[in-house]
Amino acid sequence: MIITQTPLRVGLVGGGTDLPDYYREHGGRVLNAAIDKFVYVIVKQRFDDDIYVNYSKKEIVSRVEDLQHELVREALHMAGIRGGVEITTLADIPSAGSGLGSSSSVTVGLLHALFAYQGRQVSADELAERACAIEIDRCRKPIGKQDQYAAAFGGICDIRFGRGDRVVVDQIGLPAPLRRRFQDELLLFYTGITRKADTILGEQNANIANRIPQLDELRDLAGVAADGLRAGDTDAVGTALCKSWQAKRTLASGVSNQQIDDAIQAALDAGATGAKVTGAGGGGFLLVTCPVENQRAVRSHLADMTELPIKLEPLGSRVIFNVHRDIWG
Repeated sequence: MIITQTPLRVGLVGGGTDLPDYYREHGGRVLNAAIDKFVYVIVKQRFDDDIYVNYSKKEIVSRVEDLQHELVREALHMAGIRGGVEITTLADIPSAGSGLGSSSSVTVGLLHALFAYQGRQVSADELAERACAIEIDRCRKPIGKQDQYAAAFGGICDIRFGRGDRVVVDQIGLPAPLRRRFQDELLLFYTGITRKADTILGEQNANIANRIPQLDELRDLAGVAADGLRAGDTDAVGTALCKSWQAKRTLASGVSNQQIDDAIQAALDAGATGAKVTGAGGGGFLLVTCPVENQRAVRSHLADMTELPIKLEPLGSRVIFNVHRDIWG
């Protein structure tokens, strides 16, 4: 039996510039951070040759090709496992429409578990690259690449994409006092709205050619935020986050709505330095950067939303349980 633990993430600045149609020509950059909310994947050997998959549904099939869960199906194909396994996925946060990168965390954690099941160690780079191949190339999802790398590496990641298909991950290591201060300034609230990210991202992809100036600004703001954080200026992240949201909300029609706009303005009026919706937008979680002394006022202004307490997670996907045995004794 193998169990992997893979973090979810909050996208800080630069989301949208990790879409291949943009970064291959212009180069993208994203600043994101893994959080202490996780996806767990359990892979267990079975006595028979069937494949059992447990998630919001339960599937029992005799052939990999018959699986409806496309991420599990393609991961099994990639790992070369044809049967005799039971796979269970669990998550701290309901995965549908959260904006916290849960789909990619499932894919990364699943690949990690399947390769560990075969006794193979894989690097964070390989896990992320293979997860991208499954989601983007095989399953044709209109998504970017930041979520897979955040899940695989963990920590605070300054990620550069392209030009071409090159990806460079720079994990920002902060002194403990600065890391705690930055962590304490991050607040996460559930909007109560769920949405299909694929719809928004599909429109965003279609609009790329007409949104190059906005995407260039998002890319450059990610650099400003990363450099500010390295210099110990946490306010720089909030300022960049605020500016980036104004650019991001123009990328597709579903990124924002009146409820989200009102909530963001309320947080800023209460003393937050920045606020945005995580992920593709349209719903899910509202990320707020705010000095500790103003947080009571922000919480009061957003009292109709449920707060999710978070901490930064320094580790990426990892195996937390690994037992190999011969079932025949």
